Amino acid sequence: MTRDIESGPFLIAIDQGTTSTRAVAFNVAGEAVATAQHSFPQIYPRDGWVEHDADTIWKTVQTCMKSVLSDIDGPGNVAAIGITNQRETTVVWDRSTGKPVCNAIVWQDRRGAAVCRTLAESGYGTIIQERTGLMPDSYFSATKLQWILESDPAIRDKAKRGELAFGTIDTFLLWRLTGGAAHATDATNASRTMLFNIHTQSWDEDLLDRFDVPAVMLPAVRDTASNYGKTDRSLFGVEIPITALVGDQQGALVGQACFKPGMAKATFGTGAFVLLNTGASAPSSQNKLLTTVGYRVDGAPAYAIEGSVFNAGTVVQWLRDQAGFIATAEESAALARQAKESAVMFVPAFTGLGAPHWDPDARGAILGITRDTTPAEIVRAGLEAVCFQTKELLDAMAADTGQPIEVLGVDGGMAANDWLLQTLADLLGIPVERPTNLESTVHGAALMAGLGVGIYGTLNELSAGRTTERLFEPSRSADWRDTSFKSWQSAVARVRQQ
Repeated sequence: MTRDIESGPFLIAIDQGTTSTRAVAFNVAGEAVATAQHSFPQIYPRDGWVEHDADTIWKTVQTCMKSVLSDIDGPGNVAAIGITNQRETTVVWDRSTGKPVCNAIVWQDRRGAAVCRTLAESGYGTIIQERTGLMPDSYFSATKLQWILESDPAIRDKAKRGELAFGTIDTFLLWRLTGGAAHATDATNASRTMLFNIHTQSWDEDLLDRFDVPAVMLPAVRDTASNYGKTDRSLFGVEIPITALVGDQQGALVGQACFKPGMAKATFGTGAFVLLNTGASAPSSQNKLLTTVGYRVDGAPAYAIEGSVFNAGTVVQWLRDQAGFIATAEESAALARQAKESAVMFVPAFTGLGAPHWDPDARGAILGITRDTTPAEIVRAGLEAVCFQTKELLDAMAADTGQPIEVLGVDGGMAANDWLLQTLADLLGIPVERPTNLESTVHGAALMAGLGVGIYGTLNELSAGRTTERLFEPSRSADWRDTSFKSWQSAVARVRQQ
């Protein structure tokens, strides 16, 4: 897809996600002028295991980059590249050949669950949370890397000799793009490994010992906007600076211009992720939320509290593909409007419940069905479930910080649903702000690349291009909000008792 091409300079953001890769070229005004996207297969070796072929991912990156560069008449006017990526997904590769030693282990993979349970039961989970801001969970990279090292004695021996490199997807792509010249990551991605001390901003030696990870494998950790090197000339005919790396949810935080403490964003995709900027403070959550690095500029980390909902867009997919209640995702809003208000509650715990419950054993349920319940009421309850779960996260954040959130910025595919966002505003009791550009993640990576290459001078300049498409104001009473939320809490309690 292209539009009228300006003379540049352009910033290209590579958005390497869980199911597809995109490259998007932006002009300095923040407008997307060219984009390309390619999907790639998921690999499920056994129940609970999820893998990717990192070489296949690399091929999609090259394909997308070449397509976008062609659309903007070549790389001559590209000022810089930024990379945003699926976080936690773990790759180990040979430094001499650049070849992965096995498939990448994806963030969704649960093969480290038993190890994490043992850590939690031993009391070591408290140390992990204090140092990394994370709960011991196989979601993060540490147990994935540990599994790879333990899968083959030859792999561990090579790792100890410094012959292998570890990285999340951003690091692997940086290595390939620079022809092996750069082995680095940024603080946002490092903070998702369960090996990085977010307070000292360095790899934690005790955690490396605990997971038996040789330090020689690890990438250097840099600012989110930094000089990461240049692309190898053989790839695109010129050397293009790479000046930003950022995890996908932190990229959305930047794209939503949440640069002040107390500003929050929610991204509604497959799951839903809420991040609250806490500035220079890294509070330890008492409500099972995560503390992470939101971004790091000029050596100074800005922290964030993060909460995740495992199932958001997947609710609509289930309503469409499994239940057959709708033919397209877009129909969900119209059907929800038609539905009568009812006591139906849909708890979509398809893969357990995320924050603030962290209950992997919970399973979904639809409660309160009567003889006059129609698909419309169930569709409505499914959309409401996304809003209820988001409210749980914001309430937990307010409890952790002592400061309620005043406005919530939203993005992602589900943010195009007006009914959903109005219901969200009604349940939260605060305005919900939808930006003109819903692709905050990839835009955030481009903005950080622009900051890293000097096109933008300050974070305030990054805020200038953000515009609001619509503000959804609360329209229901506090009594309605409280009664509705109590019904949701009762439904969740019943699901967790199964």
